[in-house]
Amino acid sequence: MNISNFFQKSKRKLNILYRSDIFTATTIILIGFAGFGLGRISIIEKNKEAVKIEFPEYLSATVLNSQNSDKSNTSLSSVASAPPTGEGLLVASKNGSKYHFPWCSGGKSISEKNKIWFDSAEDARKAGYTPAANCKGLK
Repeated sequence: MNISNFFQKSKRKLNILYRSDIFTATTIILIGFAGFGLGRISIIEKNKEAVKIEFPEYLSATVLNSQNSDKSNTSLSSVASAPPTGEGLLVASKNGSKYHFPWCSGGKSISEKNKIWFDSAEDARKAGYTPAANCKGLK
């Protein structure tokens, strides 16, 4: 068998594949697989749970309080008193001069007996504290 005979045989077999009925059947099968795949994707999307954004209570309460806060003079005792539940937006040490977020390294290192809680940065500044440089997001 030489190359020309092999080429002729291959050509005949390829012509069979190019018949319109085989092309139509292949197209129908591919469209069926595509439809099945799209149906599976739509079910996955339908069953997905919605994303919920939740804030800790002390952050939510602080945001609400900061919008409604009045600019009156606040006594130092009411500003620097720790809430009984230990909640607040900012924390400072009785012996220090910086205030932190409770989750920052500086806020975590303050012992419980030395913690002073503040509801806002304004309250902490009124008490004489300044923002910690290593706690991102403090102004």
